[in-house]
Amino acid sequence: MTSIENDLFCADVSFDDEDDNIDTPPTNDVAATRRHDPLNVSSDAFWDLDLPEREPIFAELRRDRPISWQPPIETAVSPDPDDPGYWAVVRHKDILDISQNSDVFVSRYGVMFDMLPPVFLEMAMSFLAMDNPQHHKVRRLVSSVFTPRQIRRIESDIAERAQRIVAAAVDKARAGAEVDFVNDVARHLPTEMFGYMFGFPEELRATVVHAADETQAWADPVLLAGRDPAEVQVEGALTIHEITEELIERRRSEPAEDLLTALVQAEIDGEKLSDFEIGATMVLFSVAANDTTRHTTSLAAKALNDYPDQRQWLWEDFDGRIGLATEEFLRWGSVVQNFRRTCVTPYELAGQQILPGDKVVMMYASGNRDETVFTDPNTFDLQRNPNPHMAFGGGGIHYCLGSQLAKVMLRSLFRELREQTPNFVTGEPELLRTNFIRGVLSMPFDPGAAP
Repeated sequence: MTSIENDLFCADVSFDDEDDNIDTPPTNDVAATRRHDPLNVSSDAFWDLDLPEREPIFAELRRDRPISWQPPIETAVSPDPDDPGYWAVVRHKDILDISQNSDVFVSRYGVMFDMLPPVFLEMAMSFLAMDNPQHHKVRRLVSSVFTPRQIRRIESDIAERAQRIVAAAVDKARAGAEVDFVNDVARHLPTEMFGYMFGFPEELRATVVHAADETQAWADPVLLAGRDPAEVQVEGALTIHEITEELIERRRSEPAEDLLTALVQAEIDGEKLSDFEIGATMVLFSVAANDTTRHTTSLAAKALNDYPDQRQWLWEDFDGRIGLATEEFLRWGSVVQNFRRTCVTPYELAGQQILPGDKVVMMYASGNRDETVFTDPNTFDLQRNPNPHMAFGGGGIHYCLGSQLAKVMLRSLFRELREQTPNFVTGEPELLRTNFIRGVLSMPFDPGAAP
């Protein structure tokens, strides 16, 4: 038994034997008596639709019932027969309200639709599923090594890798082979940068990326392939923990110039990260670094294919316009579709009384199409300014730590697409069908005529 498995075993025993020590969410007697909204955004049928097809339903809710009581999500990792449902929050301003009131709407009971075991939250979501003061401790230690200076230091390396990745895809296509944009272009840069920055050996990177994909596959029947979703999640997270544990031991005896070494050595006011906390951070970053950037890149490439006038506008002055364009890539893609919080203090949100124990789910994809905030929100507009999208959350203490790195990778990759394949053509994407990540599994790619 590895030390991480021992930690999990001991955690499970303590949960069984010391129930008084478990921090359980509050409950109320009202939730079970509420009527569920006639517009159901919890069904598999709803989440099988892509964002443009779901948008009319979100638009109606934004207009008429911005805080709607919904039934439990249909496909749950941990089904709860006593789950009364949740509040769906679909307006931009209300999502901001929740995000910026972290003492009222807490994360420690989970950030997904259903109530996952506390041990899984700890092993897979790190500070994402924490509240202060624990959140502050872990995040400040992690952020002490994940700085803008670090990003600037590796920016040239990102650019070189982007150039090579796109060139390889172009060569493959012009040699007569079929090219898939996701697997041959979008996946490579975040995978390589994650491995490089944190010091994962080349031979382990594919394993880590696959494990990260597994932690997010729980609601997609194609990726699950008949397996138990909870087991798939735990096995994926456990794989990353075990690999990280071995690397931590190496870094203690043989420090390297990478972020994993920096995490092992990080100390503020005498506090350090435990091995378990470092492992959980690696699970979180492996998903955030690989999934979100990969899918945003793919959805943005498809949008440039579908809106040639926008591509032409960007190509005409790439360096002067990519800043605005990147923000629209993020809004348009809306890859992270939602996060949940749990109310612990009575609160009035948009005229609706939210009670302790109520789950609230922030529908970021809807907030990114809020017509009171964005002009023509269903139009892909690279000149949109301002663009207060919610791709990195609605602000507050959980704002995405890797936002600047993601933007650097997007800029570098699309610069190379402009330079090497300005006339590229994409096919129709095969979409990931989950209620959390809006992703692309595959998408045909033709580099087009040489520039």
